[in-house]
Amino acid sequence: MKNRIILLIWLIGFGLLNGLVSCSSMPEKAKPVNPFDINKYLGTWYEIARFDYRFEKDLDNAMAQYSLNDDGSVNVVNSGYNFKKNKWVSVNGKAKFRGDKDTAALKVSFFGPFYAGYNVVALEDYRYALVAGKNTDYLWILSREKEIPENIKQSFIRKAQEIGYDTSGLIWVKQDKKSPFGQ
Repeated sequence: MKNRIILLIWLIGFGLLNGLVSCSSMPEKAKPVNPFDINKYLGTWYEIARFDYRFEKDLDNAMAQYSLNDDGSVNVVNSGYNFKKNKWVSVNGKAKFRGDKDTAALKVSFFGPFYAGYNVVALEDYRYALVAGKNTDYLWILSREKEIPENIKQSFIRKAQEIGYDTSGLIWVKQDKKSPFGQ
């Protein structure tokens, strides 16, 4: 019984610490977009490029769909095609602003109380976005279409490098299938 209580306290403490660290941090040179209008950001975004990490490993045709929840948080549906397992996968999450709703600094959770930084650091007409995570291990280039103009791609790469990202590690995501999750 005593071991269970210690384990529970440790898990709660770890969760709180992880939440505080991952929510409030982003790369030092990153600055979230301001002003930002979440209503213009809602809808479907195709993943053009990303750094590979375990939750998106082996995914092509990745996309994110954002909609507003009744409580003002953002419903997040990430999906993609796992080309090694030959199947579509999807995960639901929730995003919240970390502060001022005019600033594109959010936190997103797909696993209960654990949140990670989601910071829009470059935005072109709400059609193309550069998103920084909690540190320089997480980066996404998003587009409303399955392609991105070369000049915007190069601009986002330069911006990411200025922030401190090693963009040579970007994975360029195939967008060659129609998703069963919409769009």
